[in-house]
Amino acid sequence: MSRKICVLTGTRAEYGLLRWLMEDVKADPAFELQIVATGAHLSPEFGLTYREIEADGFHIDRKVEMLLSSDSAVGITKSMGLGLSGCADAFAELRPDLLVLLGDRFETFVAAAAALVAKIPVAHLHGGELTEGAIDDAFRHAITKMSHLHFVALDSYHRRVIQLGESPDRVFTVGGLGIDGIFRQPLLDKKELEDSLGLRFAKRNLLVTFHPATLENASPMTQMDELLFALDALDETLLIFTIPNADMDGRAMISMIQAFVAARPRRAKVFASLGQQRYLSCMQFVDGVVGNSSSGILEAPSFRIGTVDIGDRQRGRLKADSIIECAPNRAEISSALKKLYTSSFQAQLKQVKNPYGDGGASKKIIEILQKHPLDALLMKRFYDQVDSE
Repeated sequence: MSRKICVLTGTRAEYGLLRWLMEDVKADPAFELQIVATGAHLSPEFGLTYREIEADGFHIDRKVEMLLSSDSAVGITKSMGLGLSGCADAFAELRPDLLVLLGDRFETFVAAAAALVAKIPVAHLHGGELTEGAIDDAFRHAITKMSHLHFVALDSYHRRVIQLGESPDRVFTVGGLGIDGIFRQPLLDKKELEDSLGLRFAKRNLLVTFHPATLENASPMTQMDELLFALDALDETLLIFTIPNADMDGRAMISMIQAFVAARPRRAKVFASLGQQRYLSCMQFVDGVVGNSSSGILEAPSFRIGTVDIGDRQRGRLKADSIIECAPNRAEISSALKKLYTSSFQAQLKQVKNPYGDGGASKKIIEILQKHPLDALLMKRFYDQVDSE
């Protein structure tokens, strides 16, 4: 009998990382793929990106509505309550043998909590990482403690998951999942991409994604204003924006981006979602990624382009030499953008190696799931490294 592997996804970026693992689960006769879509995937405001999942040939088994039309702390907390209730119903109906969760968002946290109570084993992907400027950092470690198998990107993250008390025989280093999308998906050529996006690339081009840094003291709107000021000073540069996540104050930031783009239609465009193929295709032709998205850390180095990483949202992650860190103020952002275009930095990019690997994470996970028994995962002991020495 095939084992039911349920994958839950709540955002476009998360699905981009999960997509090739989902393909491999679907193709393996030992498994039956189940998909639960929730969060921003179901929101018109964020592009109804569940349609991208269906367009890729997947069947969504359950849709769990949870987002309220509020991005205040109270609104996000209430959304989490809705998500917990909805996941409980979905898991009771689907009865998966294993739930696969990725990362660190509040949607993922409530799914892990619902699975814990329902006695459904959880496989957690991309645990052990740090993002010190966001509440997601605490969610990620909490999800680790509610999970039973761990697939991490790097050896340093492997050690950190064990440091959290997880048994070494349940922790596996497989590399970054985002790299699979670069090498397994055919990317668009320049004209195809321009026609798809309705634009023409300029002399210089930047891909911009700036999410709320939910633990920083400065307001996200103030930080966005500083970023937009620095970007507005650039000459002969096309700015391609993707909107922020459904986090606290995200909607206010979206309004600021939309107003900025509306006033500069010839040199700025904004998209609710590019989809994985177009997003990765953009990385082939832009000079760099600007903002605080994990894609600038995990995927951009594979294209040997620079990343201007703003603020603390990604602080703590291992970063390639192509990453330029700066504070969220206009002076430091402008300085980082100037460095991006210097001949010395551009020459350095040619030698950049992505620390998150060269692909193959999805295949490695499948090989482990094929061999690993699932019926004895729920009971686990805290692995104390002191006692084990």
